[in-house]
Amino acid sequence: MHYKVKSLNGLRPQSMVITLYGDYIRHVEGSIQIGALVQLLSYFGVSNQAVRSAVSRMKRNGVLRVERKAARSLYSLSAKSAKTVEEGAVRIFQFPSRHGSWDGQWHLITYSIPESAREARDRLRQELSWMGFGMLTNGLWVSPHDHDKEIATLAESLGIRSRMEIFTARHDGFSTPQTIAQHCWDLKAINARYTAFLKRFQPLYDEHCRLLSQGGDIEPSEYFVRRFNLIHEFRRFPFLDPELPIELLPADWCGAQAADLFRQYHDLLANKAIQFFTTVCQNGK
Repeated sequence: MHYKVKSLNGLRPQSMVITLYGDYIRHVEGSIQIGALVQLLSYFGVSNQAVRSAVSRMKRNGVLRVERKAARSLYSLSAKSAKTVEEGAVRIFQFPSRHGSWDGQWHLITYSIPESAREARDRLRQELSWMGFGMLTNGLWVSPHDHDKEIATLAESLGIRSRMEIFTARHDGFSTPQTIAQHCWDLKAINARYTAFLKRFQPLYDEHCRLLSQGGDIEPSEYFVRRFNLIHEFRRFPFLDPELPIELLPADWCGAQAADLFRQYHDLLANKAIQFFTTVCQNGK
């Protein structure tokens, strides 16, 4: 049975290809034939032409490389792309990575970077955001977590070490730590995305467990589709959620519940999804 679903919220085929590499292809020699890619993404309503166009663009942009083996064209990630995907996969499956109580200390980054070094400044802001820092004021970023080593490496790589300072401080007033957190991070928006994730996948997980308990099951292709959807939706959270201590989070925070659901459902789907993927790759022309 060839089970099809609609494309994932209008996401680009290129993004879907990256998800395939991150969760499947990198574990099986790191390469795949175009025919297999076309078949796999057809389960999400992506056309043959759309897949081939996406792969062609990714090749031109240095994201993918192609190698000929025994009259076959095999597509794999470039070295740079493979490193990025590997780091992203580690971050997803180790998330959340911080535990324990907060010591009440804030870690501050301040910088003064001129317009002539705008590219370095923009990169710094992007990297700080990915690390989980929030902007308290213009040029002042804060986090409840110690990232001093990562910051030192980043500053050195961007050539802006002399334009940055790092502090560790205690907040003495006048607002509350929770108010600071709400100012620096859009916790309401992040929590809304967690809620939407739970609303979408919790019923699927519960129904799947019920079906299995009654001796039933879903199609092998559906294991692949559900696992792909699950990872594709969850992979954004490690880059959105600053992993704040519980003391700084709203009472209705759903992050831990969503992460637990992701792990539980991923474990349930993994083996049969991989088996289906492997079968398609072996038959892909």
